[in-house]
Amino acid sequence: MNVRLQNIVDIPLAVDLDGTLISTDLLWESVFQLLRANPLYLFLLPIWLLSGKARLKTEIARRVTLDASHLPYREDFVSYLRAERVRGRELILVTAAAEPFAKAVAAHLGLFSAIYHTDETTNLAAHNKAALLSKLYGSQGFDYAGNDRADIAVFQSARNAIVVAPDSTADRYQRTHASMRFDAKYVGIKTYIKMLRVHQWLKNFLVFASPVLAHTVIEPQTFIATTLAMVAFSFSASAIYIINDILDLPLDRQHPTKRNRPFASGSISIPYGLTVSALLLVATAAICSLLPLQFAAVIVLYLVVTTAYSLALKRMLLIDVLCLAGLYALRILGGKAATDLPLSFWLIAFGLFFFLSLALVKRYVELRYATVDVGDRIAGRGYRPEDIHIVAQSGVASAFAAALVLALYIQSPDIRALYSEPWVIWPLVPMVLYINIRIWILAHRKELDDDPVVFIATDWRSQLIIAAGAVLFIAASVL
Repeated sequence: MNVRLQNIVDIPLAVDLDGTLISTDLLWESVFQLLRANPLYLFLLPIWLLSGKARLKTEIARRVTLDASHLPYREDFVSYLRAERVRGRELILVTAAAEPFAKAVAAHLGLFSAIYHTDETTNLAAHNKAALLSKLYGSQGFDYAGNDRADIAVFQSARNAIVVAPDSTADRYQRTHASMRFDAKYVGIKTYIKMLRVHQWLKNFLVFASPVLAHTVIEPQTFIATTLAMVAFSFSASAIYIINDILDLPLDRQHPTKRNRPFASGSISIPYGLTVSALLLVATAAICSLLPLQFAAVIVLYLVVTTAYSLALKRMLLIDVLCLAGLYALRILGGKAATDLPLSFWLIAFGLFFFLSLALVKRYVELRYATVDVGDRIAGRGYRPEDIHIVAQSGVASAFAAALVLALYIQSPDIRALYSEPWVIWPLVPMVLYINIRIWILAHRKELDDDPVVFIATDWRSQLIIAAGAVLFIAASVL
């Protein structure tokens, strides 16, 4: 071994955890895990924080269990550490995370000979971390791997710095000192689109249902108001999706596809997501100020229900699917509220049954792919594998109920005020059944693994049926 290599091996390498070893921050994650378990902890968090971040982290860690095996590790940097350990270098984990979290990560990786962490009195970050390492190994007696502004003080006390996925401050330090560097994976526009769940905005076109069926959508004022309503629903939905994804991090990381979501994979930080969510809600409020007051009430109700769904309702048997069906109905109500149209019993009844069927098929797909044993609940839900048959029966029954409501509407006196020849619309009944029952058959065959509403919006057969239905409505109007 040459002298330079020997010198490197003889110098211990201290490694930061949050943002460096993993592409996330355990404090933010543990806060949301705590709130997910009990939202009332929200009132205790500021009290703990008043005693310092060390107290805050310690109290949270006492109540939250960390699964270190599913964290988003920076694999290229971990591979480097493994190679250094094979060469005989001493690796030390030095983190501002609480003791249980630090030990869980160290136990999972099996790389570190010593662990230093935040305790009840000292938050082991920045100057505190630099002072500890200098005391243990002497100034310039260690190398240090970090990632952000808080690590600059440690870099300055270390012999060499290794900068991993740096923020702007650490990036400037690295460029100035030509330190070793590991960059984060590139985050493209698709990742941000995925964060916002833009594809889910398709559901918000339901706000157009009322104006379209009332034949007022072509009026400029109605069209503008409905478009603004759709944007408001889209922004508020994305804001809640962000919060929901942050709350669901532990579960998403155990899922074969959801683990690739922006927050679960660590591609986007939790503080960034929270900032975007807040801005979306501000934009939603601004749009609501341009529309009737009753629309703002609908949006507030939508936000309350979706938040309750994220925190608790989605883990409750049947309450979850009824809630989802109700949220679709709220979109229809939102379209009415934005345009001051009268409430239609038929449209709401049809929407509830139709979307209840789609919500049930979503749970059916989860049960079809579940790997838990009989008697155990699937992760994050109130369902067990043996529930699959009753879920399917209920979903198919809801599909037929939606078709029945449509049939009764076509025969009702209400329709004659809009269509002189309502019999022309009758083919819609089997067409609606075709769309819904086909989805159930595909789900039964394990050929459906996407959100059923998004599937309808992207499936050419469903699109053809929807286009044919529109032609029938137009024909009934002009005949």
